[in-house]
Amino acid sequence: MGNADCCRIDLDNGDQILIDYAAMRDPACKDDLRIDLPSELRKDLDSCKRDSYKVVMFTHLDDDHIRGTSNFFYLRHAQKYQGQVDGKSRIKMDEMWVPAAVITEEGCTEEDRIIRQEARYRLKEGTGIRVFSRPEELKNWLEGEGLSVADRRSLITDAGQLVPGWLAEIQGVEFFVHSPFACRTDDGSYVERNDGCLVLHATFSADGTKTRVFFGADIRQEPLSEIVRITRSKNREERLESDIVKIPHHSSYLSLGPDKGTTKTKPTEDIAYFYEKKLLWRATLISTSKPIPTNDDDPQPPHRQAANYYREQADAQGGTYIVTMENPKASSPETLVIEITGSKAKQKKSYSAGLVSAVSQPAPRAGNGD
Repeated sequence: MGNADCCRIDLDNGDQILIDYAAMRDPACKDDLRIDLPSELRKDLDSCKRDSYKVVMFTHLDDDHIRGTSNFFYLRHAQKYQGQVDGKSRIKMDEMWVPAAVITEEGCTEEDRIIRQEARYRLKEGTGIRVFSRPEELKNWLEGEGLSVADRRSLITDAGQLVPGWLAEIQGVEFFVHSPFACRTDDGSYVERNDGCLVLHATFSADGTKTRVFFGADIRQEPLSEIVRITRSKNREERLESDIVKIPHHSSYLSLGPDKGTTKTKPTEDIAYFYEKKLLWRATLISTSKPIPTNDDDPQPPHRQAANYYREQADAQGGTYIVTMENPKASSPETLVIEITGSKAKQKKSYSAGLVSAVSQPAPRAGNGD
């Protein structure tokens, strides 16, 4: 997918969760090595005889997390997004998860506006959506629609909480919310301190063994540092422990520290604590990005200095640093699949269909591990 995100979680009970959707491949370019995302997702859904996802999350509204959404999904807010695409039915979202910024953001004009309108429609209807923020952040918008926070409180989840309806021991996975979050100021008021993106810590349970995954979206170093500080201050360090980290923002140095560095990015003190103290043995760090460059000609991520830091920390835990467009090699990238079982997480070396990265959680006894 290049510098873009899409992760599918396949649970043992048949539920599927999609985290972001970005169809980046140029079909007119025969040399484009990026995945044909809509085709591969449809192929999998057809094999499962399904036409929907249990949950589709949009961590934020950047193009590399949402491109092509309106040409793939069935959207409730307008009939023009409900008809077939190229003779095929659209894929439904049973529930849509978004940070509050998706609801409140102004100035949206393209795909971001379409997603915003869908999220707003579902929140007004009171069904098929979960919004992440302090409930009060939505107060003005809700009142403008003739609603109150109390009317929709059950659909809003704040940082520091588990997402309702998901428990590792029952559904196979639970989600702890790290961001969006707010901090109390000296005068007792709250100020939002985040990039407006959805950052989650997932705990999978398979045969009594827990595997922990940190989904970092595109969070930058300032709010990530604060996440670490807040989580430690609340004595919830298990919500930082990670067997797998979806590295923020395609291995950009700006998700580690303020300075790129010459050969290796130096993280902030709090981020260093996360990567140097909370990675679990044989941790896997995943960079959803283009191949790591050998020079600094391109200012955009991935940055080789950040990659050097991530690789060093993975090595320190006997783990691996994986770049999706280098997996297994840059000339022929393939879908990255991580299988989670009672033996924790392990990369599957071959996979005939899928997406840029997937986390599957089949119990070994079920024998349905894609």
